[in-house]
Amino acid sequence: MTSGKPLRVSDFDYDLPPELIAQHPLPHRDDSRMMVVDRKSGTIRHGRFREFAELMAPGDVLVLNDTRVLPARLWGTSGDAKVEILIIREARPGLWEVLCRPAKRVREGGTVRLSGGISARVAGRGEEGRRVLDFGRTDVLALLHQIGYAPLPPYIKRAKQDEAARAEDIARYQTVFAKNEGAIAAPTAGLHFTEEVLRGLKSKGIDVRRVTLDVGLATFQPVRAELVDDHKMLEEKYAITPAVAGSINGAKAEGRPITAVGTTVVRTLESAWQGGTVRSGRRATSLFITPGFEFRVIDRLLTNFHLPGSTLLMLVSAFAGCDLVMEAYREAVRERYRFFSYGDCMLIL
Repeated sequence: MTSGKPLRVSDFDYDLPPELIAQHPLPHRDDSRMMVVDRKSGTIRHGRFREFAELMAPGDVLVLNDTRVLPARLWGTSGDAKVEILIIREARPGLWEVLCRPAKRVREGGTVRLSGGISARVAGRGEEGRRVLDFGRTDVLALLHQIGYAPLPPYIKRAKQDEAARAEDIARYQTVFAKNEGAIAAPTAGLHFTEEVLRGLKSKGIDVRRVTLDVGLATFQPVRAELVDDHKMLEEKYAITPAVAGSINGAKAEGRPITAVGTTVVRTLESAWQGGTVRSGRRATSLFITPGFEFRVIDRLLTNFHLPGSTLLMLVSAFAGCDLVMEAYREAVRERYRFFSYGDCMLIL
């Protein structure tokens, strides 16, 4: 890429054969392939996620995002039309911001009817086609657990309302360490971990820590601008405990590396860096990491392969360099890696 020129979203495009987009998880989470990219040498090698612990040393800090994905997808009817609903967040008590498809059939003042006799009034319109549904006194979280489906991304081209696959998708589109409920998309780099892998890391002396960033629209919103600088990130909430902040700050002071599992952990930790330390607390971030960003906290990154032109690919390019990342992606295509949420992973050293 030519230096000095404004970054264009098209700079982060690449050719991806559709058959490389993973439609199902592998039988075992840690069966994933893992590309290892060395930023210093510019080398790329191929391995398996099972060898992840071998690349860590005692005293290293590994940071996970323990957000828990809601079964946030519902189906209902609006008039005589079937509509798909993605619950985003509770705007005020009883009022929930949602995405609807087709949005034009969900009109303000109308009613959306769900299974079990539940209905919601369309109380307003939000930005970019979003709607506000008034559920009244209905316990929406309980409703989601009763009839909701995993919010699988649209590039997974299979029946989303498949009752036979509902339980498996809810379980597999979730990390084994998920704890704090509030996400509407999975922190996908964490999907490769098993309880056995985590035990192995801890027994080796790896300091495994957890933060929470509730993955929302900001993480997967499409970039519609032509210039990268014209895109504005939405806010997402995050939380870091004092113990976790203390562990990370201690490691930074002693020169021990911090490995982030996923782009959401990167945004959480880099957002929390103030005055030379990572600050604990509950906050919101709209941090948009693009090439030229100065990383203060993380030293290594485990991440999945991301969509062309996405903010996630821009973040990875900021960390490892645009040219190296795009070469790695071309190599992944040549080597037939599996892409996106249920796909393989990349460890950047």
